[in-house]
Amino acid sequence: MLLKGVRIGYAITGSFCTFAKTIPQIEKLVNEGADVIPIISESVDKYDTRFGKAEELKNTLTAITGKPPISSIVEAEPIGPKALLDILVIAPCTGNTISKIANAITDSSVSMACKAHLRNMRPVVVAVSTNDGLGANAKNIGVLLNMKNIYMVPFGQDDPIKKCTSLVADFDQILPTIINAQQNCQIQPILVCK
Repeated sequence: MLLKGVRIGYAITGSFCTFAKTIPQIEKLVNEGADVIPIISESVDKYDTRFGKAEELKNTLTAITGKPPISSIVEAEPIGPKALLDILVIAPCTGNTISKIANAITDSSVSMACKAHLRNMRPVVVAVSTNDGLGANAKNIGVLLNMKNIYMVPFGQDDPIKKCTSLVADFDQILPTIINAQQNCQIQPILVCK
């Protein structure tokens, strides 16, 4: 077990199309012995989409982790002062959340979890999923790449022809990114197009 006893906050933001990629990663972390605390953004908490219903996702997260998801600023705030986590993963991390983290905006459960966790100088693992990663959010991704205690899951363009500014992380690289982040090491963050 690679993560026995490691306390991981796993935050999910509203890139609904990647939920099918992120749920198996949570299961993998639990199977590796991690104690996972799910955290969801307000949009994930409320919105049903063509990719699934909010209530079903919350039930799935509770079944996998044994804990109901944190879904408010008030619930997320104690993460810092109580030092509840060893690592925080944000996967998927939308452009909206990336911009909030890069610009120190704390107005959601996930941005509060990140701010609270970073005050303890512990790693935050970010798995990008945004349609404007090579557009309006490129500068914010650059800020995160340069921030202390932020570790990027390797990412690249998901469809350079039809979605030329879209970036998405390789979700299968979340576990290796966590392992490396524990050693204060960033694995190769930028992937070449397939």
